[in-house]
Amino acid sequence: MEEKLFIEYLAKQIVDDPAQVAVNVVEGERNTVLELTVGENDVGKIIGRRGRIAHAIRTLLSATATKTGRRVVLEIIDKK
Repeated sequence: MEEKLFIEYLAKQIVDDPAQVAVNVVEGERNTVLELTVGENDVGKIIGRRGRIAHAIRTLLSATATKTGRRVVLEIIDKK
């Protein structure tokens, strides 16, 4: 799934510890959920101020998913 690889690549470029980046794919009936997990100290970097980075990542994700005709949702998982 190219969306998973795309999100992994973006997240690894943003965080300080790329080794802790993991993307889990959950297939549903109508949509696909990508669960992004990063290191505890990197959650703020992925979300950004007022959620700007998370919103930008979701916008890029929806643009790539539109090519394939599917609905893909990004969830950022906090390990706490």
